[in-house]
Amino acid sequence: HGPGDGRDNDGNGYTDDIHGWDFDGNNNPIYDGSIDDHGTHVAGTIGARGGNGVGVAGVCWNVQIISGKFLGKRGGTTTNAILALDYFTDLKARHGLNIVATNNSWGGGAFSQSLQDAIERSNQANIVFVAAAGNSTLNTDVTASYPSCYPNANVIAVASITNLGALSSFSNYGATTVDLGAPGSSIYSTIPSKTGAASYASYSGTSMACPHVTGGVALYCATHPGASVATIKAAILGSVVPTPSLAGKCATGGRLNVSGF
Repeated sequence: HGPGDGRDNDGNGYTDDIHGWDFDGNNNPIYDGSIDDHGTHVAGTIGARGGNGVGVAGVCWNVQIISGKFLGKRGGTTTNAILALDYFTDLKARHGLNIVATNNSWGGGAFSQSLQDAIERSNQANIVFVAAAGNSTLNTDVTASYPSCYPNANVIAVASITNLGALSSFSNYGATTVDLGAPGSSIYSTIPSKTGAASYASYSGTSMACPHVTGGVALYCATHPGASVATIKAAILGSVVPTPSLAGKCATGGRLNVSGF
């Protein structure tokens, strides 16, 4: 990305995008303090360092995360979501970064062909698109939720389950449009600190289930470098633990199992 010298060293159109880019603010500081609690919480679930006796442990302990921020205080636009997605596609396709997945703990808006096309560009770049199924207690086979319901081959849609294995009361589901479940109720993870000391909190949502799967993708790719999207997706979905609450509620009828691949 460059050393933070005020130049666009890699020629991708974004100056000093050392940690990613804020498409909502159109600037390079991707961390704006306490308002970034949702993304900080998700990031901790993906990759908080474990085994160090501090705080929480994410799914993949040795991981690099790039932020593509397109949601601000007033929400976000589909245009900026597309820019963010294409940003990662370009980093991989043109700059050779080993990007294996995007975590999409967001939803809303109607069907967009432009967004589906952007997801397809990421698919062609061999990037898995992991998506939260949504928190509206809907059968998304009947009432579509986006982006989790886009039909692209790289989409993995994630429902939320509780620590007892039940489908979370808020979680969307769908026998064909949701792929698997993962823990999403009362998930303890990192949040922005107001004091400088490490801070943690419990959040619930399919937004919290989604990064468990994204971390699982990173974990799989650590031992299967260069694996195709199809191979990664087959490994994630093929290793689930059958779960009664998910029977008929998602394509696999099971929950994430990272020890299974």
